[in-house]
Amino acid sequence: MSGTVQFTAPDHYLVDELFTDEQKLVRDSTREWVNRSVKPIIEEYSEKAKFPFHLVKEMGDMGTFGPFIPVEYGGSGLDHISYGLIMQELERGDSGIRSMASVQTSLVMFPIYAFGSEEQKKKYLPRLATGDIIGCFGLTEPDHGSDPGGMKTRIKDMGDHYLLNGAKMWITNSSIADIAIVWARDESEIVRGMIVEKGWHGLSAPETHGKWSLRASVTGELVFDNVKVPKEFVLPGVQGLKGPLNCLNSARYGIAWGAIGAAMDCYDAALRYSLERKQFGKPIASFQLQQKKLAEAITEITKAQLLAWRLGVLKNENKATPAHVSMAKRNNVAMALNIARETRQILGAMGITNDYPMMRHMMNLESVITYEGTHDIHLLITGNEITGIPAFK
Repeated sequence: MSGTVQFTAPDHYLVDELFTDEQKLVRDSTREWVNRSVKPIIEEYSEKAKFPFHLVKEMGDMGTFGPFIPVEYGGSGLDHISYGLIMQELERGDSGIRSMASVQTSLVMFPIYAFGSEEQKKKYLPRLATGDIIGCFGLTEPDHGSDPGGMKTRIKDMGDHYLLNGAKMWITNSSIADIAIVWARDESEIVRGMIVEKGWHGLSAPETHGKWSLRASVTGELVFDNVKVPKEFVLPGVQGLKGPLNCLNSARYGIAWGAIGAAMDCYDAALRYSLERKQFGKPIASFQLQQKKLAEAITEITKAQLLAWRLGVLKNENKATPAHVSMAKRNNVAMALNIARETRQILGAMGITNDYPMMRHMMNLESVITYEGTHDIHLLITGNEITGIPAFK
């Protein structure tokens, strides 16, 4: 049905009136691309557990990567609400497509722009923006997820270079990446970020298989066995965990918007189905319990839209705190996952087939609710903010 009927975005509170013409143009052009290039193929790629690699160059041509990066470095110079709307539309297509763009933008381009040297910016950012090269982000380790401060990956100063040893896990884009932004401790226990290029001796990136979630996305490991990292590849502008945490803050912001797109797609499919499907001689949309599901879904989507918009305004004004972002990421992903589950029930048995998007979104969102900070950790970040007591230590 989604392939033959035009998507209509839910906008119950006229949220569109809060966006500028430029923001709406960016959103609508991304929406048109998703309808044309993602929606017709995504179920097949998800079923086969393959990433649609051919979409990367199209995304680069559209300006999907690094939209808030200045034009002089290959970005589009857009504001953060525009970035959020792009993520919303990409995740309406699939969380895996949005994940790829989130990593490329917030976890690779952003740290190079924010912490890199001028030479690093000019060398990598324009090619990342066009999709000519792909990046990944190495922070999470086999033994350290929510506690990145316990990382074991190390660099040792060898004079004109470092030796990098360790492993990273659950890395989006790992096996297809041309470069990786890697975080490791030096001999003084200081966390440093560095650019590691594909093909360097001692670097391997095995892919993770057997996923029931994010199947149309590449996930894998990064393994470092005495990898020689020239010192000019270290990011000079940051030391300590504030570097990777700032990157995650940008990615979580995009997720807060992206999850709305997944919820929109589920709601739209369920609403259309409920108006067309007849039981007992009338559309199932006329029954109270179906209306309850739909009314609750549009209510939660509307609340999430307003939360994301306000967060975008704060981010544009440089007032958004990590706790602000945590609240929106946690709320909006949980909202989308619940809507995927509830709207699936409206379709009955049809809802479990790949003729409709609910099950795919539902499985994807089970990862989204965990990565970039788990649902519970984000709750504790808010708790820390309002009480001043860190409960996660």
